[in-house]
Amino acid sequence: MVFGWAQIVMDLQPLFVMITGEGHLHGFSHTYLGATLLAIVSALSGKYLSEIGLYVLGLNNDWKIVIGWPVAFFSAFIGTFSHVLLDSIMHADVEPFFPAITTNPILGVMSVAALHKLCLYSGAIGGIVYFAIHAWRRTHR
Repeated sequence: MVFGWAQIVMDLQPLFVMITGEGHLHGFSHTYLGATLLAIVSALSGKYLSEIGLYVLGLNNDWKIVIGWPVAFFSAFIGTFSHVLLDSIMHADVEPFFPAITTNPILGVMSVAALHKLCLYSGAIGGIVYFAIHAWRRTHR
């Protein structure tokens, strides 16, 4: 849940630009420096928001599920850094290494179609692994 929250936090700045028409679409939030700061914000807020979300969904009525700080920070950093990486491949206005480098050396390392397929296949493999582990744990209790 913190990973997902980090994705939302990453795109608040581009959303603001799309709504107002002011600013750089993929600005500071889509740099690794910006992603680092947003990962910290996402972890600090996302840990508690996720625990509350689990409670609201009825999955944590007794508040026994606690998201640990290492998990929150790891999830937030993976979320923000992967977001910058993927957007750097497909968006020409992303400057991932700003302020050190103001160009995007990652742009176009693969086609957008290939990137979409990579994400789709990775998600499918992740889902298969998740459900296989879940089924294995249920049969080996």
